[in-house]
Amino acid sequence: MRLPRSAAGWTIAVFGGLALLLGAVGLIRPELTLELLGFEVLEPAERATGDHTRTFVVASSMASFNMGVYYLLAACLDWRPFFGFTVVFRLLTFTVFSTLVLTEVAPGRFFGVALWEGLGAVATAAGLWYDRRRNGNQPVTATGAGG
Repeated sequence: MRLPRSAAGWTIAVFGGLALLLGAVGLIRPELTLELLGFEVLEPAERATGDHTRTFVVASSMASFNMGVYYLLAACLDWRPFFGFTVVFRLLTFTVFSTLVLTEVAPGRFFGVALWEGLGAVATAAGLWYDRRRNGNQPVTATGAGG
């Protein structure tokens, strides 16, 4: 596996590594993920029949783990179209998660997730801008400037 070759690639690699790590945490200890997000953690005996919170957290953690792998692979391949794609959808995620907090569907600490997505999108967009300027405003491809 090779290291990212661009500023934008590094932003994707950092996000991917953290998504993979936090996904693994949620697979191993779903209660810890709930605590980190600011949700109340109930003992199994306290849960109502049909409460599938742990199942949902484990499923979301598996998605996070997989997404981490995808991001790390994209960073290693310097797959720039993917980088741009993530900016748009991470901004959308920021909007949706912020709305959940503002409408009190999610606890205030959940805004940290929204902020992480929004700042990550801005960092990747800045990395793409920086990489393009560094290469004389030529499009940057997986094989280098000017493709």
